[in-house]
Amino acid sequence: MPSLFMDRELLSYKGAKPLFALTAFLTVFQGLCIILQAIYLGRSVSGLFSGKQIASISSDLLLFFVALMLRYLLILIIKQACYRFADRTSSELRKSFLRKLFETGPRSVKKEGTGSMVSLALEGVLQTRNYLELFVPKMAANGIIPLLILAYVFWADRMSGVILLLTMPILIIFMILLGLAAQKKMDDRWASYRVLSNHFIDSLRGLPTLYYLGISKRHKQTINRVSDKYRTMTMSTLRLAFLSSFALDFFTMLSIAFVAVALGIRLVDGHILLEPALTVLILAPEYFLPVRELGQDYHATLDGKEAARKLNVYAKEETIGKQVATNESHIDRWSKQAVLAIENGSVAYQGSSKKALDHLNLQFSGFEKIGIIGVSGAGKSTMIDLIGGFINANSGTTTVNGKAAVFTSSEWRQQVTYLPQHPYLFSASLRDNIAFYAPEATQQQVAHAVDEAGLDTLVSRFPNGLYERIGNGGRQLSGGQEQRVALARAFLCDRPILLLDEPTAHLDIETEYELKKPMLRLFENKLVLLATHRLHWMEQMDRMIVIKDGKIAEIGTQDELIQANGVYRAMVRSQLEGI
Repeated sequence: MPSLFMDRELLSYKGAKPLFALTAFLTVFQGLCIILQAIYLGRSVSGLFSGKQIASISSDLLLFFVALMLRYLLILIIKQACYRFADRTSSELRKSFLRKLFETGPRSVKKEGTGSMVSLALEGVLQTRNYLELFVPKMAANGIIPLLILAYVFWADRMSGVILLLTMPILIIFMILLGLAAQKKMDDRWASYRVLSNHFIDSLRGLPTLYYLGISKRHKQTINRVSDKYRTMTMSTLRLAFLSSFALDFFTMLSIAFVAVALGIRLVDGHILLEPALTVLILAPEYFLPVRELGQDYHATLDGKEAARKLNVYAKEETIGKQVATNESHIDRWSKQAVLAIENGSVAYQGSSKKALDHLNLQFSGFEKIGIIGVSGAGKSTMIDLIGGFINANSGTTTVNGKAAVFTSSEWRQQVTYLPQHPYLFSASLRDNIAFYAPEATQQQVAHAVDEAGLDTLVSRFPNGLYERIGNGGRQLSGGQEQRVALARAFLCDRPILLLDEPTAHLDIETEYELKKPMLRLFENKLVLLATHRLHWMEQMDRMIVIKDGKIAEIGTQDELIQANGVYRAMVRSQLEGI
């Protein structure tokens, strides 16, 4: 019976098998306590009915209360063990999910949606913990307690045992049918919830634009439509849950009524004694109780089951990534003499027949400053994502100092600083945001990073200085100020490889030139790869890589490429004509 409802992924979690063994062991004793309760209670009531004094049945009553207390003590121990397992497992799933999210970078967030990722990390983890905490003991109870009770009832009264044996499969079949229907409803609801979460985040981000265009009220209709779809899905799931609860209670009470009627008729005819009849009647509700609780908790934890499945996918991907990285050669820390080589590299996104990057043959050495140039969609960001370890190459080889290496390894990532176009600010103090990659940094080190990034003037204007709250719910910063916070992070972590993906594309030219001076200081003693379409940065680059349609069109210094009269010179001419 448990296998009909068992989630196979439960046994894949660390510590799940020992927990199941402990829970099953304790549940056996719990079942024995239930039987002893019924025996002593039936004996006590039968004794009183036959005219015995309370003093003569006091030992039976005492044993009844001992069995009762022991039963609930075992339940408490099981709950505590399951809670610790659920808490530890959900925390590990959250850590694995966040690590995988940081590894895959912004592309995974764009694919799944910010709202969906946030909901999974917050609500999904809590739902997973609730699911693991409730489901494990219910599965053990369903596999053990009904069997123990059925065995005793068959020994005490065979007819009642036959009735209980025949009615249980009806409940199980009904639960399977309802479970399949509920799973379909839950899949639809989860998909609707994901759309609602992403739509809510997008709406918040776009409110100023909608208001500026004068269509904010019209957008209200879209929000109402998406919200109403989610409400409809939720109500449909709740209706199914209420229906299943009613049906379980109805069939359970009907089965108990059959047992009671059969016992009553035979008791009147003298074919059974009062004591065993009372014992069987007391055990009948206990026989169906685990199935009823499983049915109720199954619907209550469907959200958690779906969330656990999604989180486990990320956890498995992270484990595979660790195994791959472990099998690779050790990557030395990047230095002035280090050499990185990529041969015949290619990248193709899932569902696309065209390769985003093809025939990639590159070599970087020491603390070069490399500019990556190309029109929108040429493959600049893909190259940054590849070297940053956010995506995997479909083919090709990568070596560092002549040794095979992978960009997705933790040794490589710990040497890389990534500056995107829109750096993320957490809802925390300015200091916590700056020290995100180096939380152990001293106050003096943070202050130095603030000075290097040119944030000292901004900090002096804040009432709470470095401890001013920024991000959502805090003080809002301009695009230039956000980029300075990202620069301060980079100064503080001081990693030898710096990747920049259009870091100033969203800024006006005046703000960009203000940021250029601290950014050039950040470039010192680092391998720098700067993807941009603003060509004034090329004067500070040692070499340039020009990408066209996913392939390298030209490589060289600015003077060499201008003299070559190729793609780069055409881009310069195009921008000058635009001016």
